[in-house]
Amino acid sequence: MKRFVEGDDRKQVALLPECVDDYIGQDNPVRIIDVFVDELDLEELGFNGGMPAVTGRPS
Repeated sequence: MKRFVEGDDRKQVALLPECVDDYIGQDNPVRIIDVFVDELDLEELGFNGGMPAVTGRPS
């Protein structure tokens, strides 16, 4: 059994991108869906818990 891992770059800063947004291309349709959903008035559509409570996250 080897004591040390050989062949890996020691100067690698991060294994994954800093945020999930980096995984999605600029021309991906999910960006349009994201904007559309953000513009919906969820409370008017009957969804409960759309506004966070004063004490933190919604139920």
